[in-house]
Amino acid sequence: MYIGDYFINVELILKAVTEGLTLVIMLFGLLISPILPGLTVIWIAALVYGLVIHFSTLGWVMFGIITVLMIGGSLIDNILMGTRAHKEGAPWWVLVIALLVGIVGALLIPIPIIGGVLAALVTLFGIEWLRRKDWRKALAAIKGMLIGWGWAFLFRFIIALVMIGLWMVWAWA
Repeated sequence: MYIGDYFINVELILKAVTEGLTLVIMLFGLLISPILPGLTVIWIAALVYGLVIHFSTLGWVMFGIITVLMIGGSLIDNILMGTRAHKEGAPWWVLVIALLVGIVGALLIPIPIIGGVLAALVTLFGIEWLRRKDWRKALAAIKGMLIGWGWAFLFRFIIALVMIGLWMVWAWA
């Protein structure tokens, strides 16, 4: 398209704007990853980018790897939290109940720390206290779950950085 003596490449402008918006959304996903599903936000940004710009062969490969990382990173949270709490003596059935209550809590109260995490921790403490009749052991299970959450955050953060890096290779190759 010509405006006066200048040629304006609309497709190039669309690509630059799409890349900029995608990167901003991905960085937002990185920042919220400790308390919200930031990996999912990054994945959705990559999907929308691919749909807008159109997937190339490299795009499909990178998006496939980004998808695997998003699924793995989302599962690692529950695995690490549960494993640490289990090492502190909480049986798996208690951890499944706490996880389910956490999911329901997150749906009912969409503030993640209050709705999901706090609901799961309170449930874990309550069941462990009733089951073991020892508040110290119940507290140790919560401590284990929180330590697992800390490790999960670290892994999710690293995975988020890798996902963003893969998108950059895809977008700027």
